[in-house]
Parts: sequence; C-alpha cells; structure tokens
Amino acid sequence: MKKLLVLLVMLTPSILFAQGWKSKTLITLGDNNISAKEFMEVYEKNNVKSDVIDKKNVDEYLDMYINFKLKVIEAENRKMDTLPKFVKEYDGYRKQLAKPYFSNDAATEILVDEAYERMQWDLNASHILIKCDPHAVPADTLKAYNRAMELRKRVLSGEDFGEVATEASNDPSARDTVVNKRSYKGNHGNLGYFSVFDMVYPFETGAYNTKVGEVSMPVRSDFGYHIIKVNSKTPACGMIKAAHIFLAVDEKDPLKSDSVVKAKIYNIYNEIDKDGKNWDIIVKKYSDDKGSASHGGTLTPFKVSQIVPEFINEVKKLNDNEFSEPIKTSYGYHIVKLISKSGVKSLDEEKENITKRVEKDMRAKLSDEMVLKRIMKEDKFKEYVKVKDAFIATIDTTLQQGAYKVSEGVDVNKVLFKFKKDEYKISDFIEYIKQHQSAQPFMTSASYAYQLYDEFLKESAFAYEDAHLEEKYPDFKLLVQEYHDGILLFDLMDKEVWKKAELDTAGIKAYYEQNKENYMWGKRVKTILMTVHNEESLARAEEIIKQDISADSIRSIIKAESLKGVTVKSPYFQQGDNVDIDETEWVVGTIRVIPSTVDKSTKIVKILDVREPEPKTYKEARGVITSAYQTQLEADWLEALKEKYPVTVNEKILEKVRKNYEK
Repeated sequence: MKKLLVLLVMLTPSILFAQGWKSKTLITLGDNNISAKEFMEVYEKNNVKSDVIDKKNVDEYLDMYINFKLKVIEAENRKMDTLPKFVKEYDGYRKQLAKPYFSNDAATEILVDEAYERMQWDLNASHILIKCDPHAVPADTLKAYNRAMELRKRVLSGEDFGEVATEASNDPSARDTVVNKRSYKGNHGNLGYFSVFDMVYPFETGAYNTKVGEVSMPVRSDFGYHIIKVNSKTPACGMIKAAHIFLAVDEKDPLKSDSVVKAKIYNIYNEIDKDGKNWDIIVKKYSDDKGSASHGGTLTPFKVSQIVPEFINEVKKLNDNEFSEPIKTSYGYHIVKLISKSGVKSLDEEKENITKRVEKDMRAKLSDEMVLKRIMKEDKFKEYVKVKDAFIATIDTTLQQGAYKVSEGVDVNKVLFKFKKDEYKISDFIEYIKQHQSAQPFMTSASYAYQLYDEFLKESAFAYEDAHLEEKYPDFKLLVQEYHDGILLFDLMDKEVWKKAELDTAGIKAYYEQNKENYMWGKRVKTILMTVHNEESLARAEEIIKQDISADSIRSIIKAESLKGVTVKSPYFQQGDNVDIDETEWVVGTIRVIPSTVDKSTKIVKILDVREPEPKTYKEARGVITSAYQTQLEADWLEALKEKYPVTVNEKILEKVRKNYEK
C-alpha cells in the first residue's frame, strides 16, 4: 500500500503536466493568444465525422481557424460588437440558447402525464371558500386557515356541506342573489362538473386527490382556502354533441308557471316516437330554444364544465341517439338527446395540446419553482429573513398608493440575500419597487410588499444564473461564442468582400479582362429545337424547319397558321448538356426528328451554327467572375490582416495536438 501511494504521488505531477500543455498558447495573432484547448474545443465540435482524425485534417482546420479568428479580431477592434444592430441580433440568439437552462423538461413531462391521467375523469365537486390574499401577511393567512379548519370540522361532525357553504362560504354563488331585479338561485357550494384545466391548478389537484364523498383539508389557491367535497368521479365525456327540447319557466306568466310547463313537457315527451324518428318535428314544433330548433335542437359542442350539472347528469346516462325523460334546470325543463361523446384520445394524440396548455397554465410556475430551487442550491443562495421582515414592516401606505417613499431610519445597505458572488441589498429592492409598483387598493401594503419581494427574488436569481451561464456550462459558452463570432464574421465579410465586390464594377471588369481565358465555353452548337405535341401539326412543322429562316420567323409562321401544340426554342448547347443534341451530327443544316419514348410528342432538332471554344463574354461570365473576384478580394484582405496581426504557431504544442488525434 505504501509503495502504491508513493507511485501515485510520483505520477500525479506527470499527469498534470501531460494535461497542462492544453492550456498553453498554440496560436498568437498579434496581441491575441489562443490556447490549444480553445482550438481543440472548436475543432472537435466541427469534426465529428469519425473517431480517427489525421494530421492533415488538423493542419487544414488550423489554417481555416486562423483565417476565421483574424477576421473576428479585426471586427472586434473595429468595435463592431458594440453596434446596436449586432447587440440586438446577438442578444436575441443568446436568449434563445439560454431558454433550456431556465426550463425543467422533467417537470413538464410529469405534469403532462398527470394532466392526461386526470383527463380520463370528470369530477363533480362542491367547495367552501375562505378568501385570503395570495400575498397576505402570515397572521392573516393563519386566520383564514383556522377559519377553514373550523368549517371543515362542522361538516365532518355531521352538518350538511351545502348548508355550511350557503352560510359561511366567501363564494357568493353559494347563496341566492338578485341582479338587476332578477333572482338567481344559489348553488350551495356545488360547482358542477369539471375536468383537467377547467379550474385553477391547486383547486384541481385538491379535488382529484380527494376521494368521492370525502372532504379535503384546506387547499390554498390565489383565491384563498377551499374545503372541497367530491360528489362524483365518472369517466370523461370529452367534447359532447347533444340536442334538447326546451321549455322556459316564468312564474310571472301563468301560462309558463312551473306546474304548467312541467305538465306540457311530459306531454311532449310522450309524443316522441320510442326510436326518436319524429324528434326533429317535435323540436321544431315545441322548443323555446329557437336558435337550435331549426336544426333538431342541436347545441354547439360543449365540455362538462360549460353547461349546468343537471344536463350533464342526463348526458352521462345516455348512449348515442338516446333521449332522456324531462329534467329541470335553473332555466326551465329539457328533454336531452345525446348525439355523441368524443371521450379521450390516446396520449400520443393529446400530448402536444396538453404540453402547450401546461406551459401556459399556472402549472408552469411549478417548473419555474423547480428551476429557482436548483439555482438557489447550486449558487449557494442565502436569505436574511429577519432583515426582509424588518424592512417590510417599515413600508407604509405609500406603497399601496403606488407612490412608495422610504421611511426614515431605514438602513438601505443591509443585505437581503446573496448568491456565490453577488449580494442584493435593501437599496436594490427599493429600486425594484419604484420601477414595478402600482396602486393596489384591495391589498395591504405588507401583502403587496411580500408579493414584490418574491418577484424581485425570482428575477434576481434568474438574472444571476443568466449572467453566469458561460461560466457554469462550457458547452453553452462555446455555442454562444460561435454565434458571437459568426455574426461578426458575416457583417465584416459583407462589408469587406461581398458588397465591395458587388459595387466595384470596374474592378470586376478588370479582373475579367485579366482572367478571361479561365472562363471558356467548350465547343458549342446553336440549334432550333422544336417540340410538336399534336400529330396533325408534325408534317407542317417539318416543312417549316427545313426552310432557311430564323427561329423568330418560324414562330411567326406557326402563329399565323395556328399550328397547335408546337413550341420553338433556339438555345446553345455544349457537349453533355442534352442527350438528343449529343447524338445529333454537329454539322450546319443537319435536321433530326426524334419521336418521344414517353408520350406522343416529337422533337425536331436543326443545327444552325457550330462554334469552337471561346471565352465567355463579361455578361455571360458575370456570376462566376463576381464569385472569383470576391475570393481574390478575401485572399488579398487576409494577407493584409496577417501583416496587421502577425501569425505565430507554436509547433511543439501543435505536434501534441496532432498526436492527440492519432490512433
């Protein structure tokens, strides 16, 4: 064991030395040093073609890399990375690249699976609400919680849930109300049917986690504390298509009193054929819902949460195309006919839609909270709660009014919280308050202050993480640097090469004159190429092409004689451009008729002129000449950059780089 320890001690410096060369300078460009490690990171990222990389590849890439870095250094020295256009584009790219570091894919996946499982069921539930501001001070929160617990005990001891809700719930829908002289019956706490995404997430979770017939512990949402009783849990209907016959009740009208309408709806029910064949006729004849009566009483497709629970109760009992006995709702009497229920699709079919809803729903806050906790843990977050509470205690009603003024005697230099390298003081929070405050007449100053503090803490944590992403994640740093350098390179190349060449007409023409022998046509023929699609026109077309006239004259004759299905072109061809032309004898005056093997068309080729190899005109060569001129401009510019930023390569380190990629 002692010998092994001695050996390890002896080897450690050697290992460190073996790796240490990567931090040494490989390339010097003027005053700029680039380490072997920096070069190798980029090289490996862009050379993932095989496990074995030969020396030639390293040397070739080194030349390309040097040319690239020369341009980037020049752009930076010109301060191009400070221009508004660059900053805007770079910041946009960086924000997109940073997004994955501020999302929790695992949390989203769990929430999607949870939502899909809940989607299988429709719940019917009642609740008692005790209001409590989401940012209430601890004392008010505790008071609301204790009140909710008192009401829960009353229900558990045997009192009727609906009666307790009617008496004590802060949800006004529990009690009878009058609005604009119209009376509305209270629901006694019954919220009817709902499914996933229909309620705020905490309430939804509380309901789905409570068994049928049981009463939950107080569940906190932004509205306050809920005591939830689940009345039923049934297989999900999904989207429902249904129709109804409807008779309205109006106690002010003797002909529409409850007893009269009830008797009438049962008479109508008895008129309907057992198989429902006369349904449409009955609907049109009797239903008070004139909007749906003209098309069989069919309603707009709906979910269970979008219609009164009595109606859903009947829907859940029916099979497709069955109709119910008369039922009463708060609107009147109905006979319900079920057309169809969509049910729930497979997870694969629903996943994309569920994911979008999860990301927009308040569930997304859970993902944010998980990311926030991770940041706090990784970056050694520490909060000084006593300092926070003491400061918030000094905040008066000026905050509630949206015009906060700092109280006398506040030590703004006290630290509220800190991460590894940054401290956040009361003065920072005060600045945040001033920038984000607004009048809050329905909140206490303390509640509003705690809300702003939570937002300030989250924004500060995310901003701290964002500022240190490159430091924490080398891959992110490399990718961001690539975007940074790539944008600079594009802007500089556009200025120094592409636009320069485009605008330098005299330079391009001069380059053409000096190099025109490099842009030659091969041996060519000028032809008349006639295509005949109509057999009746073929004989006349052959007669016309034999005449010693131009393509334009041929077109004029075809038009004058209204020859159908004949087209004429007169292009040049080089060897290899066209099989039919290659197989035609290149002698002036040669005419060749070529029937198609695919359809009934026929091609007629006539050789007009044979031209020996010759330089392309400036106009003909403009595209390739411009590209070549740009290449020449870039080469000349690179030579100038190498003089401006002398290039030195450390051959000893380069050899180590080469060997690193040998087998």
